[in-house]
Amino acid sequence: MTAGCVEDYAHVGLPTDCDAVLLMETDGHPSAVADEAARMEAIAREHRARDVRAARDEAEGQQLAAARRNAFAALARRRPTTILEDVTVPRSELATMVRFIADTAASFNLQIGTFGHMGDGNLHPTFLTDERDHAEMDRVHHALDAIFRRTIALGGTITGEHGVGLAKKPWLRLQTGDASFELMRQVKSALDPNGLLNPGKIFD
Repeated sequence: MTAGCVEDYAHVGLPTDCDAVLLMETDGHPSAVADEAARMEAIAREHRARDVRAARDEAEGQQLAAARRNAFAALARRRPTTILEDVTVPRSELATMVRFIADTAASFNLQIGTFGHMGDGNLHPTFLTDERDHAEMDRVHHALDAIFRRTIALGGTITGEHGVGLAKKPWLRLQTGDASFELMRQVKSALDPNGLLNPGKIFD
């Protein structure tokens, strides 16, 4: 779904009839770039990539990079409410997690577009929903719970770059474990004994 939304938005020639599109980039001295690009293509084909295409020139490369940066905007046009999430798993578990997110979307009858940063295992499951539909938002909550729990089970973290905040507060103890959670509470209490910093947030 994500590739289709991005292509409708940016018109850069992305394939829309495949399960996933992986954009890879290399830079440096021209001879090193050529060597690395050839190795990247070989690895992709070795792992049964359906097709491998190289940008014809720098302008096309920049266009493809811009398409990735526009993924959120492209998805956000689809439904009234967009919920961008942020989970990270070991790189060896990326394919497993991407499939799990797709299966979760189907199980809960939801639209979830996924994009991310494959190099560090960071994925952004993006829920395309409508906050006015309370039944659908309940399914979103249950789908998020399933995604966070699966992420942790795969050795990952419920946030790769966006932080925990109020939205992910219910899963923080699951992520850290009881001992670490209580240690963080004690550190907060020692540094802020009167509860003046972010009162009523994570440790209330």
